[in-house]
Amino acid sequence: MSARTSGQVRVVGTGLLGTSIGLGLSSIDVDVVLDDVSPSTLALAVDYGAGRRAAEGDRPAIVVVAVPPDVVADVVAAELALHPEALVTDVASVKAGPLAALAAVGAPTERYVGSHPMAGRERGGPIAARADLFLGRPWVIAPHAGSTPEQSALLESLALDLGAVPVRLPADRHDDAVAVVSHVPQLVSSLLAARLVDAPDHATDLAGQGLRDTTRIAGSDPALWVQILSANAARVLPVLSDLRDDLDAVLAALGDPAAPGAQRTLADTLAAGNDGVARIPGKHGIDLRTTTLVVLVDDRPGQIARLLTEIGELGVNLEDLRLEHSPGAPIGIVELAVLPEVAGGLEADLQRRGWRVA
Repeated sequence: MSARTSGQVRVVGTGLLGTSIGLGLSSIDVDVVLDDVSPSTLALAVDYGAGRRAAEGDRPAIVVVAVPPDVVADVVAAELALHPEALVTDVASVKAGPLAALAAVGAPTERYVGSHPMAGRERGGPIAARADLFLGRPWVIAPHAGSTPEQSALLESLALDLGAVPVRLPADRHDDAVAVVSHVPQLVSSLLAARLVDAPDHATDLAGQGLRDTTRIAGSDPALWVQILSANAARVLPVLSDLRDDLDAVLAALGDPAAPGAQRTLADTLAAGNDGVARIPGKHGIDLRTTTLVVLVDDRPGQIARLLTEIGELGVNLEDLRLEHSPGAPIGIVELAVLPEVAGGLEADLQRRGWRVA
């Protein structure tokens, strides 16, 4: 694959995102220069092949700042001064704040366009980085009054080189959106997981995939999320307030389930959740209704690989896949999400091949 990105790319900050960007671009022969205030973190990213150390005479065309949110504006300002011919972007999860901070100190914002890849992992650092981290994920590019369409196009090329899907969105609209789809879900997941701290062992022993799904992101770095939530507090707060109002209504209904309207409140709450889930895009970027088949798989090496191979032989495209296995159980559960029109045929074909479909 030939790179759309032309010229040298400088990545400042070699944590999860910075190192993943370096790995992805280096794999298609883009000249990536890495920098980090931590010598050991920088050395690890270089050893992993994410790029090379900065050298005399480097002249980047694009600078990507991938540092913690509370220092983004300072580092972007420094890079704008250090590289007067480069377009500078950052990958922080809040966009309005850095732009305002740069304007306040008189930085040349005409060479700055913020961006935000909607990708990540619960673990951080260069050791968790992956070249395919951004594959199929939205990458928001936030143009502003002082930027040009050509600059946004340069960042779109970079995003496409990393397998991401570029989306142009002004900073304010971006911050409103991530409050709903990223920042509040992190808090809700953390609050739910916190209920497990004092839960008895017999309760956690019963935990299934539903609990794992809803608490997965609760394993994220608290220090990083304190910065993110603080930076976007004004937009997170009203979403949480609405959530609190909904929770108050559920509490009232559960307080007296026999009261008039209580059952409807519960039903409407659950139905609204169904409607919300239906709006989450499928893998093809559109609202997608799927049917789930549950296949029981023996706890032996190679069984899941065999199942997926046979589904491929049947010519069926999976829309989603989930695995569940309880410690000590002799079987695992594989949930296959497929289009409704192929579900019946797939179920029959799998059963004919000896698979147990629940």
